[in-house]
Amino acid sequence: MRHILRQREWVADQWRYLGEEAAPGAALIVPYAQLHGDSQWLSRPGPLGVRLAPADAVEDLTGLLPHLSLVAVEFPSPGEGRGYTQGRLLRERFGFKGELRALGVQQDQLFLLARCGFDAFDLTRPQEREAAVRALSRYDVAYQPGAAQVALRRQRFFA
Repeated sequence: MRHILRQREWVADQWRYLGEEAAPGAALIVPYAQLHGDSQWLSRPGPLGVRLAPADAVEDLTGLLPHLSLVAVEFPSPGEGRGYTQGRLLRERFGFKGELRALGVQQDQLFLLARCGFDAFDLTRPQEREAAVRALSRYDVAYQPGAAQVALRRQRFFA
């Protein structure tokens, strides 16, 4: 069973990716191209998530976000930075409240990913569990607000 780091704790992943064996009604993550091209996924029983590649347009998900419990963003290499922007857009501009998962990341990316709104991580080397948890607290000072602080400011402004 796959384990992920979710909100600073290592937990068994209850989600299945399309193509993996899953019970009917199980939490399922579907690639963006298949979800965007076929609305039948929205009527399936059970929680639904989407898997975004770096080139996928997060703006096209806005109508689907109320139906999604999870958005998983791929990071195919450490130098690929578009996922950071996808995460911030989902949290700050589009108000996504579900799980935002980073796929294929390394522990040195965790602090910045968390600042962009990611709250779950599927690491490339999950055996470094304690080091990954510590990486989330690597720095105690930031020069600009993270996604959580921006969302909180917006709530106060529009209240």
